[in-house]
Amino acid sequence: MSKLLLWLHIAFAIFTVGPLTAVTMAAPRAIRNKNVPVLRFVQRTTRIYAVGALGVLVFGVALGVVLGGGLLGKWYMTASMTLFIVAAVLIVIIDRDLRSAVRTLDNESADDDAKAQLGRIAAISGLLSVIWLVILFLMVVPS
Repeated sequence: MSKLLLWLHIAFAIFTVGPLTAVTMAAPRAIRNKNVPVLRFVQRTTRIYAVGALGVLVFGVALGVVLGGGLLGKWYMTASMTLFIVAAVLIVIIDRDLRSAVRTLDNESADDDAKAQLGRIAAISGLLSVIWLVILFLMVVPS
């Protein structure tokens, strides 16, 4: 059972967190180019992969429960789960800004160019990448 949970945990991490990071990094270019169809696709894709990325946390916690031995109480596990929750909140903020950018650029007004959303999305997606790397470090090095 533990091997299956580990496999699912790693598979969800590879197939959801990676694409989620890539798609959030693509959003600023779509905003700069004022490409609303691509931005809609980025927003929808971000939401889909964000929901799928919750599987990483679910299968990680399930793996910790199955393995037992106080594994979930280790400092690096607690730090990783906390960082994952922080990342989830940041993804919600990115999703909100993506929706706002779509509305702003869809407005057809020359004054609205979604620069505020552009800066926030770029900064938060960069921070999100760093958080994923810290979590990866915590999952590999201390154990």
